[in-house]
Order: sequence, then structure tokens, then C-alpha cells
Amino acid sequence: MRKRLTTTRGNNRYLPLIAAAVAVAAIICSCNAKSGTIDGYVCIRLSTNPTTLDPAFIVDVQGGAIAAKIYNGLIRLDADMNVVADIAESWQISPDSKTYTFKLRRDVKFHNGKPLTAADAAYSLTRVLSAETNSPNAWVLKNVDGAEDFLKGKSSTLAGVTVPDNYTIKITLKEQFEPFLKLLSMPAAYIVPASPRDEAGGPSRIIGTGPFIVDKWEPDREIVLRKNGEYFDCPARVKGLYYKIIPEDLTAVTEFMLGNVDVFDVTASAFSMFTKDKKYRAMLREGPGLNVYYLGFNTSRPPLDNPLLRRTIAHAIDRRKILETYFQNRGSLAVSPIPDGLKKYTLADSYPFDREKAKALLSESHYSPSTKLRFYVTAAQESVDIAEIIVSYLKDAGIEAEIRTLEWSAYKSSINNGDTDMFWLGWIADYPDAENFLYPLYHSSNFGAGGNRTRYKNAEVDKLIETGRKTANEAEREQLYKTAEEQILRDAPAVYFWQNRGFTAVAPRIKNFRVYPIYNIDKGNLMEIQAP
Repeated sequence: MRKRLTTTRGNNRYLPLIAAAVAVAAIICSCNAKSGTIDGYVCIRLSTNPTTLDPAFIVDVQGGAIAAKIYNGLIRLDADMNVVADIAESWQISPDSKTYTFKLRRDVKFHNGKPLTAADAAYSLTRVLSAETNSPNAWVLKNVDGAEDFLKGKSSTLAGVTVPDNYTIKITLKEQFEPFLKLLSMPAAYIVPASPRDEAGGPSRIIGTGPFIVDKWEPDREIVLRKNGEYFDCPARVKGLYYKIIPEDLTAVTEFMLGNVDVFDVTASAFSMFTKDKKYRAMLREGPGLNVYYLGFNTSRPPLDNPLLRRTIAHAIDRRKILETYFQNRGSLAVSPIPDGLKKYTLADSYPFDREKAKALLSESHYSPSTKLRFYVTAAQESVDIAEIIVSYLKDAGIEAEIRTLEWSAYKSSINNGDTDMFWLGWIADYPDAENFLYPLYHSSNFGAGGNRTRYKNAEVDKLIETGRKTANEAEREQLYKTAEEQILRDAPAVYFWQNRGFTAVAPRIKNFRVYPIYNIDKGNLMEIQAP
């Protein structure tokens, strides 16, 4: 049976279960006092266990968000995504924009009591680029002078990182790279102690300088962070953070209603209840997200190497209707690769839903009706639902597609290798710069695991992106990126659906909680617990 986009069935399938959870929670609350929390701690739900809290290896949002509470970098991002001082109290940039000299604070101590010096900062950056470390985050620092030779073992020292004295560190780039300071806000650039060098293992060895200290970590169960009373900046206003790992969404909703969880990201299945119920709607905190969710095409081989067929598909799908119905307006319509929050200009929708235009373009494309497109998605229910809706629209336009679902690691491997014709994916900002949405996804040097999974190649776009990365003048940079976006849209390597917004449920007792556009902005030290 073909799926028509007339209801939000994909998310409403859970409403009876949620209603049951509400009823159960009400009964339990009438009989029992609040349990499962730690006095003076904010309890936060995690859906999965972070793979690591070692900055050199963190690649997931959950791990990065927790690490932001444990560690500090040379700089950080404030609530408005501006670069501000963190461990570095000041910095200077050379006239050629290649050398950054950071002067460090002298009052910063690691959780083990050791004072932080420039040697620790140099060690931390060098460690990420070491071949021995084999960090998946080495790309963050690949613009440092000598990084390539050091990473390949051709040099025993990293030329671009020097320590003139105990509280000064110099970082020299091989060429001008304007987003560099913003990259230093990422977990990969967090500072760890230079000794002991063996930092693998349990919580006692997870040592940072941040407002919270790892007290306990029981994988797949809980992570407990206690307040660092000697934090150099603004000490936390709560005793600690208690991360409770709850894989099942329904259980998380119930635990929140029982008061056993203070904070959790509202799931798609629970969104309707939290927005329609007056009591729970008042507990929602909403914030913009720097992300784009898109339908990607493998442009390197037939039949989707044909831009006419790609434009056909773009016009054949009513993205706005999917956003308003199935996705329940949990975001805003995306019309281009760069999120609205990272640019001052606006672009018109190049591919509004137009069934007749789609059919005309299909005729021009010489697409064979016997050709069936292979559409890969993860096994996550929302991804499968969206894929089925897209396939239904394509069938209306005269294009056949079959869906294949894979678990995440197999899915990522397949799209990195270019095994599929189409795929569904989202890109979330690592740092607040438009370059983060152009260079990885559309520069021809990044095919596959580098981010360019559409295998898109355009020499003009490559040049625009490269020039933008070296242009200091903001207005000029933005014009270069705008021109790049316009060319990418003409080539249509992807169809852009929406920019997802973040919705978090927060218990009334928690004050000063805010949803930030980038996960690592929140240090967790401003939250307060209101006395009952």
C-alpha cells in the first residue's frame, strides 16, 4: 500500500503508549515520593552510553556535551556563538593571519590539583595529531604547520606548536584559515594534563579543568559529575550532574513525569503530547539548531549523475507538507546547504513542489522507467518513515525506488563507499561557521568519510570554498559562500528538507536552563535548583 501524507501516523503510533505512561505515572506519583535522583544534582537523561569522554576520540554529540562540563579549551563559544577567552586570557594573530599567540591564565588547575601550563596545552594538541594516538579528530588541527608530516610519522615534532614560556603557546598554520579559532572550541582541542600520559581507563583518569569532575561512570547505566569547587571561572550552582542512561523513549517520558529525570530531549513520539498539554508545554525549552537534513544523491554514477533527474526528484517532493505534517513543524524549511543561523542573506526555494514540472524534467532526462533507484536509510523508525514518504512522491512522478535499511555502522560505510543511489542524512555543526557546511560536504577532496557523500565535484565550487577559507573580510567571505550555494543548488547534489530545532523538557525546579545552538557551549555551571 502506498503511503499518503495525510496524517502524522509515523509519530502518532506511540500516543496510546504515552497516554498509558501518563496514567501510570499519575498513579505512582499519588503513592510514592520522588526517587531515583541525587540530592542537589540535576538529573539528565541520556539515550545511549557515550563511547568515550577522551577529547581526542569524542565524535558524538552526547559525549561532546558532557566533555564540555569536564574540560576547557584555549577559547570557547559564548551563548551568541562568539569566540571568547577560556584558558587563554588573551591572544594575538600575526599580520599574515597564520600565527596565533595565546597567553594563558595562571589560576587554572586540573581536577587532580596540578596547575595548568602551556606544556599541557601543547601536549593536548600534539596528542590529537600523533600517529600513535590515531585520533578520528586529527582533521580539526590538520591546518597546523607540520601536521601532515607529524601525523605520518615523518617528523618527531609538530613544527606549528611551540611554547615560548610556561604561560604562552604559539600555533602557526601552514596557510591562512579564517575559521581556525572556532575549531579550537571543539572537544578535540580541550586541554588534558601532559602527565600521566596514559589517560585511557576509568573515571579517575578523566582529568580536566572544567566546572565538574567525573565521580562515577557505570557504562550503560549512569555518569555522575560532582561540582569542582576550585573552578577558575564561575563555579557551578548545583552539587553536580547525574546522567541517567535510559535507552527507551517511553521509559524516559515516564521517568520525567515521575520526577526522576529533570532534563531530557523531547523525542518525536512525545512531541505532540508535550506541545498540546498545557502543563508540559510550560516545561519545554526551545532553541535553534545549526543543522540541515537532506536527501543526498550519488552524483558520481548513473542514473543520478544526470542533474536533470536530480532536479526532477527535487521538484517531485512536497517538503513543506512533510515538515508540517509528519515532522510536526519541529523545524524550519531548508532551501540550501548552509543553515540560516550562519548567514545574513536569504535564498529563495529553488525547488518548490511542482508535480508537472517534475514530470516535464523527467521526460527531458531520458530516465528509463525500468531503472529502480536504491535508497539507503538507517533502521531508525523516523528515517524509514521519511524514506517511505519520499518513495511515494517519486512513484507519483514516475520514478521507482526501493528502500534498504541498515544499522548505523553498515549504513555509514555504504554511503561513504558510494554503494547507494540515494540516502537520508543530517549534518550538525561542529563549529559556527558556514565553511563547516561547505568544505566537508561539497569540496571534491572530501569524498566519502570526509563528508562529501554525494561525491559532488565542481571546480568552481572548490575554488569558491578555498578562497572563502582564506578571506578575512566577513562580507567578502559571505558573498563567496553565497555564490557557492547558488552553484550547488543549480547542480542539485541533494534536496534540503529542514533545519531541526531543539526541544528539551525541563522540570520546574531547574532554573537557568537554556537550549544552545551548539552542544559544547553549555558548561552546565549556570543551572540552579529551586528549593521546594
